[in-house]
Amino acid sequence: MSPHARDRLTIGELATRSGLAPSALRYYEELGLIHAERTAGGQRRYPRATLRRVAFIRAAQQVGLSLEEARAALSELPAERTPNATEWARVARSWQHRIDQQIADLERLRARLTGCIGCGCLSLTKCRLYNPEDAAASHGTGARYLLGDALPDV
Repeated sequence: MSPHARDRLTIGELATRSGLAPSALRYYEELGLIHAERTAGGQRRYPRATLRRVAFIRAAQQVGLSLEEARAALSELPAERTPNATEWARVARSWQHRIDQQIADLERLRARLTGCIGCGCLSLTKCRLYNPEDAAASHGTGARYLLGDALPDV
């Protein structure tokens, strides 16, 4: 086996090491998130650095990034080697705003959750104050006050 071949993983090896199904890896490849070389027989061979790219994609999804956003971030990183600390830090900084926004959304949800579900409360008595005649419905569907609409002054 050539040294180059040892640096490549089959789809089965990549699936085992990454914890993803081969179908997910093929989907990631279809979206351009990862890339494989093909053998003479048409089999996929992934550079070992693909393990880091897959881990990156999974981390991106955990912080709420879409696969498209993950692809944009990955386009700033080298494809054939593990990124260095400076390259990782640059991409991580680009996630900072997203993470800060998610934290703010969760804090707002936590603050409103004790007295606000659906229209803005769980009490039919208070509901008439916060949401008379279902005024929240004019803002759209769903739990409007939980989604960030301002509570009316009462």
